[in-house]
Amino acid sequence: MGIKDQFFLHQAQTTSHPLAMEISHAKGSYIFDSEGKPHLDFVAGVSACTLGHSHPAVVEAIKKQADEYLHVMVYGEYIQKPAVDFTSLLAKHLPESLSVTYLTNSGTEAIEGAIKLAKRITARAQIISAKNAYHGNTLGSLSIMGFEERKSAFRPLMPGVNHITFNNENDLEKITDQTAGVVLETIQGGAGFILPNDNFLQKVRKRCDETGAQLILDEIQPGFGRTGKLFGFENFNCIPDILVIGKGMAGGMPVGAFVSSFEKMKLLQNNPKLGHITTFGGHPVIAAAALATLKELTTTSLVQETLEKEKLFRSLLVHPLIKEIRGIGLMLAIMLENEEIANRVILECKSKGLILFWLLFEGKAIRITPPLTISKVEIVQGCKIILDVLNDIKK
Repeated sequence: MGIKDQFFLHQAQTTSHPLAMEISHAKGSYIFDSEGKPHLDFVAGVSACTLGHSHPAVVEAIKKQADEYLHVMVYGEYIQKPAVDFTSLLAKHLPESLSVTYLTNSGTEAIEGAIKLAKRITARAQIISAKNAYHGNTLGSLSIMGFEERKSAFRPLMPGVNHITFNNENDLEKITDQTAGVVLETIQGGAGFILPNDNFLQKVRKRCDETGAQLILDEIQPGFGRTGKLFGFENFNCIPDILVIGKGMAGGMPVGAFVSSFEKMKLLQNNPKLGHITTFGGHPVIAAAALATLKELTTTSLVQETLEKEKLFRSLLVHPLIKEIRGIGLMLAIMLENEEIANRVILECKSKGLILFWLLFEGKAIRITPPLTISKVEIVQGCKIILDVLNDIKK
């Protein structure tokens, strides 16, 4: 039995038609299949491989830490230098009100922790999120997802959830003194990389201040340099009470975190004790990878270069079948006429050695979230493949 047969027989699938490319190795902006064919990566593991594949600084940090020690104790009990160094450096690059980080295994676990923290702070039950929002797939995260088609099979879910429409300030009256937390993506991802407009996030911030609700911003996709700032909220003059991060945080290693103030995070210590616990959160090898990634982002011009690379993408991707390009920096979505064209472009580009991908809720969109390290030459090469495919479709 070949590895492909074993893949379908023994590894649980999430769709009936996975891309099923067998991976040999990956380096920089390229993933190589088992036949040695290079595939230029415009997706970066769905925004996770911030520094590309097998970045030397990340690999070296992983190897060095693996030689010293792996897991030694459940989260928060022992002083482990990689986690302390990472959280300390992160605090230097965040507002003073976001100074304490709780490291988790994934973004969705971080969302769960943030919801719990908001409830603990306020002693309230209601959570508000946005329609067409995506925050993960564990039951709490699923409960605040604003897309019923993906939720109905798993009900009953967490009660006390209400939804607003992103960028609709009239809905902000739904935030009341019964609201524990308002959970929003800084930039809506699965809905099609929708940016906040008309100071929407600032208006949400003001309403939360008026009602005492905690503003939780989900930066799992925009975070770590993808929008031209280290975090997306820096573009919109809106500081959350609780920040949720993940994906691109550790150069391709599994990770997440939620961040808040010292006073608020301290509430997880009592009433009850162990207010949020995890065995592997803050794992030293992953924390070392996160530290190496953050150092690279904060000591180079990679973050600033994302906006120049965005301009290059926008200048090249001009075609009658492209209706618009949404997003900012290297978090872009090509919007096409319909789902059929989007599917054809993704699949035909794959056959030509370019990796593109879908967005969760917007079928007409094509994701472009390459590594921040992608070169301008590689951008030109990849865009030419996209345009060639679009020309073939137009014919």
